[in-house]
Amino acid sequence: QVQLVESGGGLVQPGGSLRLSCAASGSRFSIYDLGWYRQAPGKERELVAVSASDSSTNYADSVKGRFTISRDNAKNTVNLQMNSLKPEDTAVYYCNAHRVLAVGRQVDYWGQGTQVTVSS
Repeated sequence: QVQLVESGGGLVQPGGSLRLSCAASGSRFSIYDLGWYRQAPGKERELVAVSASDSSTNYADSVKGRFTISRDNAKNTVNLQMNSLKPEDTAVYYCNAHRVLAVGRQVDYWGQGTQVTVSS
């Protein structure tokens, strides 16, 4: 079991920055792929960035060059640094821990979400 708690959301002006943090409890944090997803009103949840267990990273095209995901396995945290924010980045952001258990079997854990609003 992994419990995830996000923090760091809020209201920011276009062009500003925010840093989201996700603290995890539970064991073997390092074996999970850790990701940030977001869901805007009326839209489906989408992947923003992922830090895989092998430390590789991947980003949605819409945030490349602006967002940076980082993880600290010793502290059981994963962060999302968001720069040059745009109004279209407004959404509830969710932390995710994902692990493939076997062929056709996987497990996902989610945080409760944190609101990010980009508006002047």
